[in-house]
Amino acid sequence: MGILEGKNAVIFGVANERSIAWSIAKTLKAEGANIALSYLNDALKKRVEPLSQEIGSEFIFELDVTNDQQMENLESSIRSHWDNVDIIVHSLAFADREDLKNPFIETSRKGFLTAMDVSAYSLIGVTQKLKNLLVQNSKIITMTYHGSQQVMPGYNVMGVAKAALESSVRYLAYDLGERKIRINAISAGPIRTLAASGVAGFKEKLKIAEEKSALRENVTQEDVARTALYLCSDLSSGVTGEILYVDSGLSIMGG
Repeated sequence: MGILEGKNAVIFGVANERSIAWSIAKTLKAEGANIALSYLNDALKKRVEPLSQEIGSEFIFELDVTNDQQMENLESSIRSHWDNVDIIVHSLAFADREDLKNPFIETSRKGFLTAMDVSAYSLIGVTQKLKNLLVQNSKIITMTYHGSQQVMPGYNVMGVAKAALESSVRYLAYDLGERKIRINAISAGPIRTLAASGVAGFKEKLKIAEEKSALRENVTQEDVARTALYLCSDLSSGVTGEILYVDSGLSIMGG
């Protein structure tokens, strides 16, 4: 019997088989969790559906976090299958390609609002909409990156959005703590994903991370998923509002 046997986990952000969220979904499923996966639109449904079938997830559902109607329907979408939610995995982020390519000073207002909406507010939004389904001792995790704390050329507006996300984790931890609901973030090192492909110079960042990290190697989706399992289980009791680094020690190294 797995350590998450019978727990209901809603996972936002699986785009393809290289997604961190996909590796987390497989890991939680292997430990007995029931899995529900969101997909952004019909184009991504074609990618998510076979992955859902591969692990035998309970259901998939459409959610564009910028669509107010879909957000309003989120609770009913989940409630039609489950009476409660034990785990939320938030792995959603987006910035306009132009705002990642151009210098940060050239960030447009529209691009800034889009990045903040999808990458930061969506955590607040999905937690708010599912709060009536969350039970005592539920867990929430989200994904961040060290570009929130230090300048990573090319990460630009996404770094600012991740800083807002990390601050949101702390404030949500306080609000949810009264109900014994825990929320934490994982700050992963650079990993080849669909989202990362939009960051200028990403291949070079991977090379530098491998050379400069304490372990002299890059992390994998599976490394992150194992930490997610810890945070989604009672093994991490007493841990909330934290940012846990899974980056082979890259963030501890000086210049």
